[in-house]
Amino acid sequence: MEPTKRGHIRLYLRGPLYMAGLLAIADIILFCVYSDWRIGAGGAALVGLYTIAAGTYYAIYNRKLREEIMAFAVNYGTVQRYLLHHFQLPYALLDESGRFLWMNGKFCEDTGKEPGYSKSVTTIFPEITREVLAKLTDKDISIKVKLPKRHLLAQLKRLEIADERLESDGTMISLGVGMGSVVSLMLFDETELDETRQLYQDQKLVAGLIYIDNYEETFESVEDVKRSMLTAIIDRKISRYFRDSDAIIRKLERDKYFMIFQQKYLPKLEESKFSILEDIKNTKAGNENEITLSIGIGVGANSYAQSAEYARAAIDLALGRGGAQAVIKDSEGVSYYGMRGREVEKTTRVKSRVKAQALREMMEAKEKVIVMGHKISDEDAFGAAIGVYCAARQLGKPCHIVLNTITATLRPLTELFTVEAGYPDDMIINSGQALEMVNPRTLVMVVDTNRPSYTECPELLRRNSSIVVFDHHRQGDEQIQNPILSYVEPYASSACEMIAETLQYFSERIRIEPREADCIYAGILIDTNNFMTKTGVRTFEAAAYLKRIGAEVTRVRKMLREDMSSYKARAEVVRNAEVYRGAFAISVCDALGVESPTVVAAQAANELLNIVGIKSSIVLTKYAGKIYVSARSIDEINVREIMVRLGGGGHINVAGAQIEGAQIEEARRMIKHILDDMLEKGEIEL
Repeated sequence: MEPTKRGHIRLYLRGPLYMAGLLAIADIILFCVYSDWRIGAGGAALVGLYTIAAGTYYAIYNRKLREEIMAFAVNYGTVQRYLLHHFQLPYALLDESGRFLWMNGKFCEDTGKEPGYSKSVTTIFPEITREVLAKLTDKDISIKVKLPKRHLLAQLKRLEIADERLESDGTMISLGVGMGSVVSLMLFDETELDETRQLYQDQKLVAGLIYIDNYEETFESVEDVKRSMLTAIIDRKISRYFRDSDAIIRKLERDKYFMIFQQKYLPKLEESKFSILEDIKNTKAGNENEITLSIGIGVGANSYAQSAEYARAAIDLALGRGGAQAVIKDSEGVSYYGMRGREVEKTTRVKSRVKAQALREMMEAKEKVIVMGHKISDEDAFGAAIGVYCAARQLGKPCHIVLNTITATLRPLTELFTVEAGYPDDMIINSGQALEMVNPRTLVMVVDTNRPSYTECPELLRRNSSIVVFDHHRQGDEQIQNPILSYVEPYASSACEMIAETLQYFSERIRIEPREADCIYAGILIDTNNFMTKTGVRTFEAAAYLKRIGAEVTRVRKMLREDMSSYKARAEVVRNAEVYRGAFAISVCDALGVESPTVVAAQAANELLNIVGIKSSIVLTKYAGKIYVSARSIDEINVREIMVRLGGGGHINVAGAQIEGAQIEEARRMIKHILDDMLEKGEIEL
């Protein structure tokens, strides 16, 4: 606080004395002007009498006025101390280190401390640390603190003082040399306010949707007499599970349910990790297939309509990730539960036919097509792009494939499409060329990824609103926004499998050259590890279709051969692998001397699974400023869950991630820590 200016009262009392001086000066001026000694003597006599009277007045009333001012100050200080001590808000003063200097009665009553308590404030409120007090240099701070059964808001303010000693309650408190400030601490009880807020949050409406993922595939194999019983069992299990949540559930269709409940029951459902998913999966009543559910829940919306919209987005995300899981969406993000089961392969091709017809209509409405995959494209991304090129050519539309990096493994495929072979010279372009070509009449198609940051040219997605997505990876929090057509099927082995199915329904007489069929076949071959990983009936049917139209296994095998340096690098990865916790093979692929280290790392991860006792393999490689992680397993370990912890994703047996701003050893420690944590929590069982 600034020191108060003094002397005003003294100046007021001495005013008459100063006036006597002015009168004396006036008398001298009159004497000089009129040169009459009688005027000067008379004026001097009057000034003398005035001075005697003013001096007497000052001597008498100065003492009395001082006595009255002192009495007022004493009474004012007494009243101030009384009010401060009996102030209904808890109030205290701290020194700069956070030790108590003084506290009023209400503060003592609430905290249970004696008035002379002089320990650090952190002994009562651990939230008020030295770091918090240090921030008071330029602003006041409000911070939430707690007492038993009470929630408080602590307001901290720094008070600058002029003296080195502070008077409080008649006691002189030494602040020490060099300390010119104290910290005031005032507490506001917000217990009822917090309880009201919590009650409001607990009673907010939560909307949810429940879908049976594989209703058609399951019930078509069930005898007619048992279908009603199986339906009744599913309905009863769903109703019984959500009964404790006081939920209202209504059946919309034979395989769809709508529910609402209060938000206070949601933490209990999350704690159980939506055990209804496993309960329904184990239901048997004449059905051969496992029954899987997808649950979408919308939370934290500002209106009932928005909550329902969140639930719709959540169920779409759950289905896009392969089903058999619960997804909770709110305004801040998305949470996933379940996801331990395998993606259910659907034998029906109705969806493929519908998507093929929709893709054809969209291509017909545009002047040209630009297709791109993920960064450092592999055979699956390029093969899928070739399939899109064939579809566009059938409609007479020019098609351009965005490739910024052509790896050594991909070069044998790209070299097939030359001008001499009858293909346009701008069939394969880079990002810069693509940005120059794009216009409102362009269809941009993304294959083999659904994350915008993973694509060859993310800027292309921002400049164009006509976007189509074809991908076989599970969707994550980051996804391409508002595509006009999205075909994401996690059950598919590869993007090439999806494109091969689409081409069969795109046109009855679509023309596909043998070299084009070879590229699509190569994509399936690579992503399935020679048909050993994530293959289903439709995978072999797609391969059979490609074989019929001219794909040749021998040619594909020759194209996929690798050079000696890559082979040696892969062998070195296997040789230096570390077996962690007796089941995880962790190794590093050296990028030096290898043109496509990410591909070599993925191949090495596949080979490590051939070692007895290895349940999962994880290979890291540093390339282009990032650390690429390839994770593989056969059947026991869900590597997708491991990669999700690193910000990646994928499938149960094939997954990956990209880590920025880290070194290899740091990334290795991160992976080990994740494995330890998941083993400890039972998320991984050896």
